Parts: sequence; C-alpha cells; structure tokens
Amino acid sequence: MSSIRPWRDIMRRKSRQIMVGNVPVGGDAPITVQTMTNTPTEDAVATIDQIRRCEDAGADIIRVSCPTEEATKAFAKITKAARVPIVADIHFHYKRALEAADAGAACLRINPGNIGSSERVAEVVRAAKANGCAIRIGVNAGSLEKDLLEKYGEPCPEALIESALDHIKLLQDHDFHEYKVAVKASDVFLAVAAYHGLAEAVDCPLHLGITEAGGLIGGTVKSSIGIGSLLWAGIGDTIRVSLSAEPEQEVKVGFEILKALGLRTRGVRVVSCPSCSRQGFDVIRTVEALEARLEHIKTPMSLSVLGCVVNGPGEARETDIGITGGGNGKHMVYLSGVTDHHVQSDDMLDHIVELVEAKAAQIEAEMSDAGQAEAAE
Repeated sequence: MSSIRPWRDIMRRKSRQIMVGNVPVGGDAPITVQTMTNTPTEDAVATIDQIRRCEDAGADIIRVSCPTEEATKAFAKITKAARVPIVADIHFHYKRALEAADAGAACLRINPGNIGSSERVAEVVRAAKANGCAIRIGVNAGSLEKDLLEKYGEPCPEALIESALDHIKLLQDHDFHEYKVAVKASDVFLAVAAYHGLAEAVDCPLHLGITEAGGLIGGTVKSSIGIGSLLWAGIGDTIRVSLSAEPEQEVKVGFEILKALGLRTRGVRVVSCPSCSRQGFDVIRTVEALEARLEHIKTPMSLSVLGCVVNGPGEARETDIGITGGGNGKHMVYLSGVTDHHVQSDDMLDHIVELVEAKAAQIEAEMSDAGQAEAAE
C-alpha cells in the first residue's frame, strides 16, 4: 500500500539493536510499547496481578520500581511470574541495581552519573553483563544535574542532550554498549527538541515519552502530539505513555498512537463518526460498547461505525467490517468493503461482535496456513 501512497511512508532512523530479555529494541524491530506498575513492589501478588492486566493489554516490556532491599527480594518472584521482560527502575542506590540484575531484570533503568563513583558504575556494569541485562539511561528535565542547570540556566534541549551524553560516556568507558536512552520532559516542545538533537548525536535505541503528561485525556493528547510527531519523523524505538491512570491504559494509548501512524497493528481499529442528528442509531454508546466487548481481539483488523449514509459507505469500503445507519431501525452491514446485508437495531451490537470474532478467526487461520506453507517450503 505504501508504494502507491508515498505520503504515508515513515523512514525510521537507523539505530543499532539491543535486546531487552527476548525482545529486540532498535534496528528494524517493531516499536515496543512499555508501561510501569504502580503497586508497592514489596507486594509481589498485587504487582503480578497488575502485570497480568498490562500483558493482556499488549505490553511488550514492563518497568517495576525497586527502591528498597525488600522490593528487590520480591522482584525475583515478579520476574519469574512475568511473561514479558521486566525492567528494574533504580535511582540512586547502586546496590539495588546489583540485586535486581541477579533477580532476573531484563534491563536496569539507571543513570550511571547518579550512583556515585566509577567503581560503583563498574560494579553495575559487571552485574549487567553477567546477567545479560540492558541498561536504560533516563534523563528527565525535572531532575537535571545541578552543574547543567547552572551552565544553561534552565532545562533546555542542550542540557538534556549533554546529560544523556555524559551518562552514555560512563557506560562506554566500561565497554558497555547494550543501552537505550530517554530524554523526557513534561513540556512537549522541550522533549521533542531534545530527542531530535539526541537522535543526531547517537546511534543507540531511543525510548520515547512525555513525562508527567497528566490524566487520561490530557496526558493522551500531550503524549500523542509529542510521541506521535517524533515517530512520524522516524525517531523512536520504544515508547511509554505516562498517564495518571491505570498502567494498562498507557498500553492501550501507546498502541493507538502506533496504529494511527501505521507502525504497528494490534486488535480492532475502529473508524467512527462523532455523531449528529442524522444518525440512525446511538453511535457514541455503540462505539463505547463495541470497544469494551472487542478488547479481547488481538488480531489486526478494521471496523467502521457510521451513523448515516453521508460518509458511511466511503469509510466502509476501506474497512474489513462496516455498518452505516439507516431509517426505521434498519442498518447496512458491509463486509470487505461491499454491501452485504441489513441488521435491525436490537440485534446490531451482538451481530457486529459475532462478525468481528468470525473475521478474526478467519484471519488467524489464514495466517497459520500461510506459516505452515512457508515452513514446508
């Protein structure tokens, strides 16, 4: 499709690839979606329960804070139970990094310059190498080093980039190269400018995020603008949408950003109208119900839900399944872009769910057959 629609092409920045557990990050690997738990890590049961919800939402990588020795003891249980790689979030205490690496962390989120002496950095690097851990350097505009704030006067792109390069050098001095970097800020303009500058200065994978973005609605908007614009420019290998909301919501928003840019597909992509007085059924309530009832579908596919025939037929031609509102409670169903049959209002919701589930099963069967045929060759 992109060959005949060049205006849709996104040329991704070339970065070297690292491994976070069994998940490749960077290079030509799919852009991964991350989130972070907010339960007390010491409560392994609650943390694992939250991880399960995030895994079900599609999270590729999940970060867990390890601020105490008790947390890293529970961390071992958590990593064993998780189905995706777990990143240990470490701030100032280097021993927590050593413990987390031994406890099964796939990656350590740590700024080498914040943990003290070169000897401590060397210890962390040795632990990371011994346990096959990657490291994420996480520069944040809200916690820049004092010398950089004195030098630049305020958080600015140059300060974030310099901080990142200083931390990178500490790892490179110890011959460690399995790292990715983030330069986050709550200010969209600051974060985007910093990422653009860093992307030109380094070849490592970049972890994108607009930190402290806000609640579900405000944070989604800010993150979509910031992360979306960077991805559109080809920058970014892994993302986290930072919301004051449940972590599984961060995962869902992250996938919606990637789906909107055509960078990844997962689950049902819904095309729906904002509704107006022409609608033949309650579009808003119908879409809300469909999104809830179709959350279990992981197969990539598209569904259009339009309240009337003004734009409905055109949108339905571009989706796997579509429905447009008609008069007298009778609505047109489209399959693969072609008018197929009518459905009454009372039966519409259940009928659409059944059609989507059947289409998902068909797609999965076709993919399985294609895989078996390729393996046979």
